[in-house]
Amino acid sequence: MTVKNLFPGKENKLVDAGGGLTRKVAAYNDNVMCVEVHFETGTVAALHSHPHEQITYVISGRFEFVVGDETYVISAGDSLYKQPNIVHGATCLEAGKLLDIFTPKREDFL
Repeated sequence: MTVKNLFPGKENKLVDAGGGLTRKVAAYNDNVMCVEVHFETGTVAALHSHPHEQITYVISGRFEFVVGDETYVISAGDSLYKQPNIVHGATCLEAGKLLDIFTPKREDFL
């Protein structure tokens, strides 16, 4: 099995995910994936769930996140953990960028 160690940023293209949201897949292997997500003000990431564990780190901007039965307003430097299959979503209050880490990788993002 060949392992890719370097994922140059200039080679990782932003993909339009619709509705003011774009994302760029960064480093990944079978067990983990790093994704940069860009939000325009007012963008809504609809409530959803998936079997992956997810950590979200806020690089910039301000967001309202729903995770399960809780609502959080978070900004640069804050982070969230989302366990597998928990319902979650976000509304962007001020344009910004998130770093999402998934385990295992999100096949649907490749």
